[in-house]
Order: sequence, then structure tokens, then C-alpha cells
Amino acid sequence: MITHTIETREHDEFKEITELVQEEVTKSGTKSGFVFVYCPHTTAGITINENADPDVKRDMIERFNAVFPWEMDSDRHMEGNTAAHMKASTVGASEQIMIADGRLVLGRWQGIYFCEFDGPRTRRIFIKITSD
Repeated sequence: MITHTIETREHDEFKEITELVQEEVTKSGTKSGFVFVYCPHTTAGITINENADPDVKRDMIERFNAVFPWEMDSDRHMEGNTAAHMKASTVGASEQIMIADGRLVLGRWQGIYFCEFDGPRTRRIFIKITSD
């Protein structure tokens, strides 16, 4: 298992980690298999989405904020970050990606993102590569 530290600078941030994951696949020498990317945090997650137009990330953050506003009178969680927990649960904690010919199998416009919902923070991700 490989551990990486992710530094975020914004409260809500989608940080592309596709190249980081591909570098680990390349270093491993794996030609065919799977890579698992896991986020061990309850207010952050991992997703795959479009990486061609940066407005997609901005729009997604705006929509998350509309659906899960930061402050709600009915929230009881004493840390005050219930919205971050809701966003992270919606995105999910992990993604698995196929590897073929030593490359991540992603669509033309797809990228892998670390999704921060309670930053800025120093976070970790775990990468596990398996081969056929």
C-alpha cells in the first residue's frame, strides 16, 4: 500500500490526482490489473469526473453547497461541519480503476479527484495496486 499526503488550500476543493496515481502504476510495473484509491477521512472523498473544463469542478462545488449548506439551524453536530460529512458521503471514500498496458483505463475527459469539503487541511490517500 502506498500513502500520499495531499495539501488542500480551499474550504471546498477538487484536486486532480490522476498523474499521481498513474505515476504509482508506472513505478509498480503493473501492466494489467486494478488500482484502488482510498481516502480515510470523513469530510473528504475520491471521485472520477471530467478534467477537460475547470468549470465542471466549480459547478460541482456550487451545487454541493446549494444542496448541503454549511450552516443549518437544525444541525446538531458540535463541530459544525455536517455539510462536509454529507458531501463526502455523497462522493464516496474510494475509486477503483482498471489498468491495461500499464495505463489507467479512463475515458477521454475523465480524471481522478481528491475532494476536500472541510479544508484547508493536510490529508492522506492510500493507493493499492493489484495485478492480474
